[in-house]
Amino acid sequence: MIAFLGKHIFREMTLMDRKPSNNQYLKTKVFTASQEELQMMLYDGAIRFCEQARVAIIDKKIEDSFVLIDKAEKIIMEMTNSMKDEVDPEIVGNMRRLYMFIYDRLVQANMKKDIKKLDEGLKILREMRETWRLLCEKVQEERNALELVGSEIQSAKNYGSDMVEKWPTLNVEG
Repeated sequence: MIAFLGKHIFREMTLMDRKPSNNQYLKTKVFTASQEELQMMLYDGAIRFCEQARVAIIDKKIEDSFVLIDKAEKIIMEMTNSMKDEVDPEIVGNMRRLYMFIYDRLVQANMKKDIKKLDEGLKILREMRETWRLLCEKVQEERNALELVGSEIQSAKNYGSDMVEKWPTLNVEG
C-alpha cells in the first residue's frame, strides 16, 4: 500500500512541476518516506492543490481550478480507500466520514466554483493535518523513549557481563 501511495503522491505532485531535477528529488523523498511522512505529504498536497484552486477560481481560471480541485479530490479518495477497518472500526468510520465530507465539499466547489465550499473542506483538511502533525510528534517522542530504554538495558547487560568477567572466582574447596 505504501508503494502505491508513494507512486500516487509522486504522480500527482509532479504534474505541477516538470523540472527533472525536482522530480528526482520528490521521487526519492516519497519512496524513502515513512508511513507517517507519506500521510503528511498527502495532507500537504491536498491543501496545496485547494489553495491553488482557490486562487484560480478568484482569477476566473476555470480549467485550472477544475484540474487542481480534481487532484485534491483524488488524494482525499486515496486517503479514504487506504484506511484499514481492522485497526479500529469506530475511528476508521469516523475518519472516513470526515474524508467523505471534505470530498463532497470539493466536488461542490468544483461544480459551482464556490469558494465557500472549498474553504469548508480546506479548513477541515488543515485541522486534520495539524492533528496528524501532533500525533506524529507524540509517536516520535515515544519511539525515542523506547530507544533510550533499549540502549540503557543493553548498557546494563554489557556492564553486567564485564562485572562477571572481572569478579574473582570463589574457591569453595577451602
